[in-house]
Amino acid sequence: MKKSKFITIEGIEGTGKSTVVQYIRDHLQRSGEKIVLTREPGGTEIAEAIRKVILRHYKETMAEDTELLLYFAGRAQHIASVIRPALEAGKTVISDRFTDASFAYQGAGRGISVERLKVLSHWVLKDLKPDLTILLDVPVEVGLARAKGRGTLDRIESETIEFFERVRQCYLDLAKQFPEQYRIVDANQPLDAVKQQVISIIQ
Repeated sequence: MKKSKFITIEGIEGTGKSTVVQYIRDHLQRSGEKIVLTREPGGTEIAEAIRKVILRHYKETMAEDTELLLYFAGRAQHIASVIRPALEAGKTVISDRFTDASFAYQGAGRGISVERLKVLSHWVLKDLKPDLTILLDVPVEVGLARAKGRGTLDRIESETIEFFERVRQCYLDLAKQFPEQYRIVDANQPLDAVKQQVISIIQ
């Protein structure tokens, strides 16, 4: 039984992923586990630079293929520099988003074919997959209202409600397709209730 675990947190904007990720880290650290907390896009110096390119606004429209390949370029660096080394060292990795976000955002959201996403995923991930994915789910209107309340929206956050409806539905479909990996949490509850449900899943 391997000691290391790979846990990913997914969901649309405004679901509270960052808060939940930190809460899981604190809980597991109290249990004596060695934790690496990270995020996508980002997680390394190079991948964080790619994140800035992805999220900023431009006068020209970013091509869908450009966006997709930037995400996977950052992911390749993230896996090589952070995720695999940590798992091989017996640490638990908790990532705010991972590859399923590309299937949801670039696949369902942008309309890029699942076949192309699978090719890139196989190339970059090889045999790597999360042990557990917690999907924080809220209605799109709720999530976007929370995101707007945080301040200026980035390029992705500025997408249409219809875009995020497709993203959310894709996440729910993935949860049905991979029930052994996914657990859905209603993130429209009070934070304490969300935390209790998440800890119950982790335990």
